[in-house]
Amino acid sequence: MQWLTAILSKVLATFFLSMVPVIELRGGLPYGIAQGLNYPMALFAAMLGNLLPVPFVIAYIRRVFAWLRGHNPRLDSVIAALERKAHLKGRVFQKYGALGLCLLVAIPLPGTGAWTGALAAAMLDIRISRAFPAIFCGLCIAAAIMTAITFGVIQFT
Repeated sequence: MQWLTAILSKVLATFFLSMVPVIELRGGLPYGIAQGLNYPMALFAAMLGNLLPVPFVIAYIRRVFAWLRGHNPRLDSVIAALERKAHLKGRVFQKYGALGLCLLVAIPLPGTGAWTGALAAAMLDIRISRAFPAIFCGLCIAAAIMTAITFGVIQFT
């Protein structure tokens, strides 16, 4: 029974780490593997953790920003910077459509990923039904890239 608790705690840690903006799957997947999870379990936990916030970000981030501005005007500059970033990243979607959003999410670098894709989709009023498949596709590509990096198929030395 103790082994089940140990595995479950590693799965949950990978899941929750992957939900964190900036870290996302690109940090969660290697973390899960480093913790001793088998690859399919680490991949599932990291992808699910990274995807879970996406529909909520798309649907509610504008309301959250408006509420934050109303309750703490000092956050206005931070929120404005996030909105500018989303609009800049959103230009890729406007130019290339769903493929652009997919590629924005697929590149496993800071400033890209599912959170940025969801934020860009929200700022451009892209429906969840149109944005989510593109974000999912991009996340699958990012997972393949991170898998190759984690297992040493791609090296930077």
